[in-house]
Amino acid sequence: MKFQPEPSTAQTIRAYGPGWIGMDADKITTSIILGSGGLRMAWPCTRFEDLTPDHFAQLATLEAELIIFGSGVRNRFPPPAWLQPLMARRLGLETMDTPAACRTYNILASEGRNVVAALILEAPGP
Repeated sequence: MKFQPEPSTAQTIRAYGPGWIGMDADKITTSIILGSGGLRMAWPCTRFEDLTPDHFAQLATLEAELIIFGSGVRNRFPPPAWLQPLMARRLGLETMDTPAACRTYNILASEGRNVVAALILEAPGP
């Protein structure tokens, strides 16, 4: 008996680096929301410090089992009050630096999970 993995149809992050991620043939350099079901939309936030409660309210409108938040070059946590819309919908949010979020998103998407990643892609510093 041969075992072969089933090919995943989820979109995956092929590469990442400071201030960018690679998906398919695209090099994305602005913050983005990705979904394993094909969602790909700009997220108007260039730095962690630019986040507002509205950014997390937007995430609460998405259909997902879990939301992965890539907070930029280092792991930073949003104020708990900003997460109320997510908690009201019983949506889990996992916070990590953006490179770790890319890896975690790929693993969960490859397992067929309905996962969304909200990634802050900060421009490299001087």
